[in-house]
Amino acid sequence: MQQLLIAGRYRLLDLVGTGGMGRVWLARDEMLHRDVAVKEVVPPSWLAEAEREELRLRTLREARTAARLNHPNVVRIYDVVHDRESPWIVMEYVQSRSVQQIISAEGPLSPQRTARIGLAVLAALRAAHTAGVLHRDVKPHNVLVADDGRVVLTDFGLATFDGGEGAMTGPGTVLGSPQFVAPERAREGVSDPRTDLWSLGATLYATVEGQSPYARSSAMATLSALATEPPDPMRRAGPLGPVLTGLLQRDPWRRLTAAEAEPLLRHAAAEHDRPAAPPRSSAVAALRSAGRARAPAPVRAAGQPDHPPTSPARPTTRPRRRRRLIAIGGAATALLVAGGITVALVDRHNERTPPSGSGGGASSARPAAFACATPPPPPPASTPVASVAPPAEARYRLRDGWTWHDDPTGFRIAAPVGWARWTEGSVTCFRETGGARVLSVESGPVRADPVAHWKAEEARLTTGDGLLPGYRKVDISAMDIFEGGAVWECGWENAAGDQVHSFRLLANTSAERSYTVSWLTKEFDWQVNAAYLPMIRQSFTPAL
Repeated sequence: MQQLLIAGRYRLLDLVGTGGMGRVWLARDEMLHRDVAVKEVVPPSWLAEAEREELRLRTLREARTAARLNHPNVVRIYDVVHDRESPWIVMEYVQSRSVQQIISAEGPLSPQRTARIGLAVLAALRAAHTAGVLHRDVKPHNVLVADDGRVVLTDFGLATFDGGEGAMTGPGTVLGSPQFVAPERAREGVSDPRTDLWSLGATLYATVEGQSPYARSSAMATLSALATEPPDPMRRAGPLGPVLTGLLQRDPWRRLTAAEAEPLLRHAAAEHDRPAAPPRSSAVAALRSAGRARAPAPVRAAGQPDHPPTSPARPTTRPRRRRRLIAIGGAATALLVAGGITVALVDRHNERTPPSGSGGGASSARPAAFACATPPPPPPASTPVASVAPPAEARYRLRDGWTWHDDPTGFRIAAPVGWARWTEGSVTCFRETGGARVLSVESGPVRADPVAHWKAEEARLTTGDGLLPGYRKVDISAMDIFEGGAVWECGWENAAGDQVHSFRLLANTSAERSYTVSWLTKEFDWQVNAAYLPMIRQSFTPAL
């Protein structure tokens, strides 16, 4: 069965999941030579034959409807085929764990991390609802956190097209998980965008509390409690309490709308993390190591490789050579779900004298905390990045609009074609023409304690009349990469009054030097811009 060929094109390789509505396979698209996920729709045995046939037909129609969605937080649908009397849905393959798997393995998540997941799922639902698609089965099992940090909503198997043939089920028939079904849907079998929002609330409740708001010993007991009782008391939700209470209103008309829920989730996500267990941001999760033995599989998106590069073995000597940052290892999914910014720290021989320029991309008299903040100098001091042929040893293609850059200082990285390139001391800067996005790499001395280095930088830039007004820390933590490293992710308000978001990765190498790869964008655009991080980190090849 593992080598079964579906529709003469998709070769089934491995069973990766099962559920009440079917099975999901890892498969190989023999035509395009890429891995895909193929869902085999298997109607429940208790459905009458007429209902089973209706489900098959609706699956094909509704999957085609869902395929209209093009959003970084929605698993993309590539194809729908009919083979061996069953419909098969061909989707993007995202190497990931579901939220259910995460909380089963690690326990309830922090309110801050839960809120960030909630923002991603809410964005997916808003895109779906705008397109007229209802999900109808939002639950922790269907929210995936990719190895690279991207959060995606999957399994639109129960989705309906608003304005189409109507709901498949009628009163008394409930498809989906009872613990995550809105009261009105359980009672009347009807769905609209508000039922998806109730399910989102129940999903986030389970994520932060460790169980659903109506966890009972049986489906019947759950449905009974859903009809007559309030949600179970919250004990861990903290700043998530208001949004969970608003989403879990029994009366759909009293329930929070998506527009009302979003600022509450953003507020909860911005709360200071608990020192004992700080939640990882999507960017940190994308680069977090899970062991050196195996490199993470990147999210496969348009223009990205069929196979990720493998990590070379650690050298026993120290010749000057290249090594990809992907050697971090570990499970990394969005995130790094398109168009990001990176900034590197200036090499400070005298850290008491910060460089001139403006932080975050706007000119100002206020000195800059980091390099590459001011607009690029005119030619010939800056030059546009030109498209070049990929190096012979490149194992994958870059996204459209990106090319390979071999820096004279000895590293290689993917860079956007047409962006201005210049240097500021030991920093190589790439900046979007007419925009604020910046990609940069800094070479500097080895840092004996990378975490302490970032904490010292944080203190220097935020105390007194610090250079990072409105500073908000997301994470400072160690990372097991190369000869040791650490990440610093934070946000602040730049001189133009814009909220910006930055991710910095410092990595020591065996060549007695460190590299800082940095990423900066406006806070409003961070989630979508983080999509380019996997390609950047996989392409970055320092000289060792």
